[in-house]
Amino acid sequence: MKIGIPKEIKEAERRVGATPAGVKAFIDHGHQVFVERGAGIGSGFKDEEYIKAGANILDRPEDVWAEADMVMKVKEPIGPEFDRMKPGQILFTYLHLAADKELTEKLLERKIVGVAYETVQLDDGSLPLLSPMSEVAGRLSVQMGAYSLEAKNGGMGILLSGVSGVRPARITIIGGGVAGFSAAMVAVGIGARVSILDKNPLRLRYLEDITDSRLVTIMSNPANIEEECINSHLVIGSVLIPGARAPKLISRDLVRRMMPGSAIVDISIDQGGCCETSHPTT
Repeated sequence: MKIGIPKEIKEAERRVGATPAGVKAFIDHGHQVFVERGAGIGSGFKDEEYIKAGANILDRPEDVWAEADMVMKVKEPIGPEFDRMKPGQILFTYLHLAADKELTEKLLERKIVGVAYETVQLDDGSLPLLSPMSEVAGRLSVQMGAYSLEAKNGGMGILLSGVSGVRPARITIIGGGVAGFSAAMVAVGIGARVSILDKNPLRLRYLEDITDSRLVTIMSNPANIEEECINSHLVIGSVLIPGARAPKLISRDLVRRMMPGSAIVDISIDQGGCCETSHPTT
């Protein structure tokens, strides 16, 4: 198979669809790999490393798409990439189609075989290709929440950890999956007062055990979500229904009733977001 790895063109996206080690694995299995020049620079991989692994370096993205039977990317195709697709081509990337009707229609129109990383499941229901990114997003969500709560950024000016004589911030995490758990571990480590909501009592019991009861676990329902959001300085949405649009659990009215200067970080935004007022910012 001919595999193409174009450079990502979405704003601020610096990742690449395959590392030189991944390319070598393809080559060792008899495939041909075409990499756009400079595709790996943002991730710290030089063209020479791809060449050493056996890849062909092409100057233009159009040539990568034209050569490839399968295109491997990180983010969904945008803008000029639609015209580079060819019927029957396999597109292997994060797609999040549940929240993007236009992209879905474009893929159908171009007769693309789309394989979304976030929908690949093992027999136990786990998501091996989504989990690593969920872990990153969960940990980063606390960092971004802290940034948003700084007074200079329009926040209420509260420190998540608190200081001697001052209470730490209250953080509510909706969803106890990989992203929610990762966010909770960072938040608990900082010293914040953390509540995590989930529909699965077994998952909540696990989260309580693994954190030595340093967080509060709460069954997820509308009443509990409302109470926790109203009393929290930072709310992190990490709800996931594989392959489906995220449910709207935080209404516009509830956002209005939250503390002035509080913050919401909606990790679920790739699937449409779990807050009615959420929109992508990157």
